[in-house]
Amino acid sequence: MLITANRVLTESGKYLEDAAIRTDGETITEVGLRSEILARPYPGEPHLEFDTVMPGLIDAHVHLAFDGGPDPVAVLQASADDDLLQDMRARAEQLVRSGVTTARDLGDRDGLVFRLASEIEHGGTPGPRLVAAGTPATSVGGHCHFLGGEVSGETAARRLVRRNLEAGAGVIKAMVTGGGLTKGGPKSFESQLTAAELAAIVDEARAAGVPVAVHAHGADGIAAAVEAGVDTIEHCTWLTETGLDLRQDVLAKIVEQNIVVCPAVSPHWQMLPRIFGEQRATAMFDAVRRMAEAGARLVAGTDAGVQRAGFNGLVPALSFYAHLGLDNRTIIDMATSEAAAALGLASSVGRIAPGYRADLLAVDGDPLADLGVLGQVRAVFTAGRRHEPRSGE
Repeated sequence: MLITANRVLTESGKYLEDAAIRTDGETITEVGLRSEILARPYPGEPHLEFDTVMPGLIDAHVHLAFDGGPDPVAVLQASADDDLLQDMRARAEQLVRSGVTTARDLGDRDGLVFRLASEIEHGGTPGPRLVAAGTPATSVGGHCHFLGGEVSGETAARRLVRRNLEAGAGVIKAMVTGGGLTKGGPKSFESQLTAAELAAIVDEARAAGVPVAVHAHGADGIAAAVEAGVDTIEHCTWLTETGLDLRQDVLAKIVEQNIVVCPAVSPHWQMLPRIFGEQRATAMFDAVRRMAEAGARLVAGTDAGVQRAGFNGLVPALSFYAHLGLDNRTIIDMATSEAAAALGLASSVGRIAPGYRADLLAVDGDPLADLGVLGQVRAVFTAGRRHEPRSGE
């Protein structure tokens, strides 16, 4: 396949003007000036023309098992596995049609996401490439315990990690603090897993060469995750019982240890002042800004599936970082090359270069000048397979 474009975003903040991309199906084989690549014609080769082509977007935090409605847990618990899997297929398709070509699923039930990932990989179901955690580790009665990942003690923690790895997990997820999705469970600022359990989870995953992502809202939980040497911290909101406490010493370790932070910002982030109050929301926004200014590696994710977070919301969520003052180049990197590195995929996705997967997003306009054009999707390609946007998505 040959794609020509007015501009191709080949690397961070840099366009190749009047350019062309050639693929052999799943993989990019050539990237260069239009005139040079057209000078090497392939008879019968399909030729597509677009305004701007860039790497496909990466949503680093989704939950395909949840529906994004008012009570995702109730819907999940009322769904038989076959029905739930069918709904997950529709959500995966919505993700890819919105421009997301890779997604990291951080909480599943009964290994359904592994089945879905296989269907997508083999072309039977439209969707993004999935890096899946399977069943997240949590304490007994802890956050998201209904997904089946309750552990008590180091042995149980290691056993759960091994079970997820055997099922095909590309990341291990641990719930270090409570969360609002779990009614009657620990509060978001409260810690859950013991230091020994968390150390066992990290050790087991590290031995398999698989990263560990932790859900951590509370400041104490964030500190515990850093001490354990996790790879990514999800949310990282620095909550305490009385407010927020961004601990500079812990943040310094996050930067020093190259731990990635995924704030998992809702597509409807503008609603947060009404939900949490103006003062607390402002403090939460400021914490993300301060982490960015300190040099923490941030990646984009939406928490798609939880309340008010649908599966076409990555582009609206990116506007949050523009609100904080980050430049468009940095924001696009957070949803492409930086996210690819955080997922362990830096050598295959997140860039447009020979040898990389043909995961591409074609849009009208210049996203480095206006992030809003990321919503003007012309076509999406996953491993060379084309997906068309649908009206209203």
